[in-house]
Amino acid sequence: MKPLLSRLLLAVGGAIIASLAYPQPGIAVLMLVGLPMMVFAFRGASYRAGALLGFAVGFAYYGSVARWLTIYLGIVPWAGLVAMQAVLFAIGGVLLVAAWRGTTHLNLHSVRGILLAGVLIAAAWTTREAIAAQWPWGGFAWARVSQSQADTPLRYLATLFGMSGASAVLVFACVVTVLLVQWGGTRRVLIQRVTIVVAALAALLPLPYLLLVTAPSGSFRVAAVQGNSDSALFSTARQGDAIQNHFDAMQAVSIGKVDAVVWPENAMDINPLSNPEIANFADLISTETGAPFIFGTITEDGDEMFNSALMWEAGKGAVDQYDKVHPVPFAEYLPERDFFYPLAPDLFDMVPRDYTLGTRDPIFEFNGVKAGIAICYDIVDDGLFSSILSGGANVIIAPTNNSDFGHTDENIQQLGIARMRAVETGRAVVNTSTVGVSAIIAPDGSDIDRLTPFEPGVMVADVPLSTVVTPASVIGLPLEWALIIGGVVPLVAPLVRRRLGADV
Repeated sequence: MKPLLSRLLLAVGGAIIASLAYPQPGIAVLMLVGLPMMVFAFRGASYRAGALLGFAVGFAYYGSVARWLTIYLGIVPWAGLVAMQAVLFAIGGVLLVAAWRGTTHLNLHSVRGILLAGVLIAAAWTTREAIAAQWPWGGFAWARVSQSQADTPLRYLATLFGMSGASAVLVFACVVTVLLVQWGGTRRVLIQRVTIVVAALAALLPLPYLLLVTAPSGSFRVAAVQGNSDSALFSTARQGDAIQNHFDAMQAVSIGKVDAVVWPENAMDINPLSNPEIANFADLISTETGAPFIFGTITEDGDEMFNSALMWEAGKGAVDQYDKVHPVPFAEYLPERDFFYPLAPDLFDMVPRDYTLGTRDPIFEFNGVKAGIAICYDIVDDGLFSSILSGGANVIIAPTNNSDFGHTDENIQQLGIARMRAVETGRAVVNTSTVGVSAIIAPDGSDIDRLTPFEPGVMVADVPLSTVVTPASVIGLPLEWALIIGGVVPLVAPLVRRRLGADV
């Protein structure tokens, strides 16, 4: 049995290596190196050691991936987020230990036994990811294994299986490959076995790619604006500066006739619903372009405040509104304020107002287009994207504001998640940021257009529309639940057997 220190070094080393798969430096293949190091560190461990290993792995993994949180908010919020994820990873560590114990009843010198072991370990890992994506306070569905492959052909696994299912396939492939090597044999036999795994994985990828590149059902022309506005939490900019920056960016190019104009989250930093002068300005934008004007602003309804996207038409005003369903906890609102605020009043003074969670439907319809709207952190919300597809959206508009994170990796990581959403749903994504990275992503995950971060600009492009039903949109959620059940059973089954035995 490996000593605990050896396990810690293997697991934490794997976590750090795997974190490098995300930008920066974005070496995606390192996930396939670090992931098996993490997973195999739990093999043969006790439950107590598994929890300790899980906490250490979670802290190293998320601490590295989410280091951008420290830029403006400092070490305390970063430590809080990372510690919470580490606790969830500790639970995941217990599940991994249980899954490895379940493999002791399998013949790991047979293909059948190795494949079943791969399923058990993949289910345990994915269960932890699924819990973290939902809990607490809506979860932190960031740095899923599948998201590390957003810039590689492996992203098409999300087209087939969804975000969770794609993670499970990658874990499965890593576990099976290592177990096949550990089975032993000549070098030629080992190469043959590994080649079979790689070939099987590669065989899954052409079909979703062909599905996505041949599925367009029309297009619409969009002008998506990046104003390079200082819209950060601690910005010293004056009200109206963000509006001016985005307007200036539009005036610097010839836009021509378009079907929609899109500004990012918080770009309209004065609410036109309560300011007639800004309402007239929104009319001007819509009139000059002859198109609906979609933009982010802060709205109020009585005592409630919302981070909203409005669709504005000249002479009609706001013809539709979507309120962000997934505002960021401890940034856009303080959960359980009466409990948390007294613990660190100076820190939580940075969250002086609480945005209310939106309940409006996420679909804007214009010129024959049905656009699903996802504001910034909404991009990680699986439930929202299920609603977007069930609402008949044939394109996704994702306005965002990355100003709070400066020149860090956060905006590129978020773009990677947007890319995964494109291939998962089979829909183009218009990802428009105040400062970047702004990009229009095709349904196959490639860039139709992209702007340089921290420079004003406008993307004017014909964006494909799609009505394709991806396999992920049908089996993604049921598969995730099946994996969760598979991840919990190895932990619960021995307890049930012992209880039944005691009763007898």
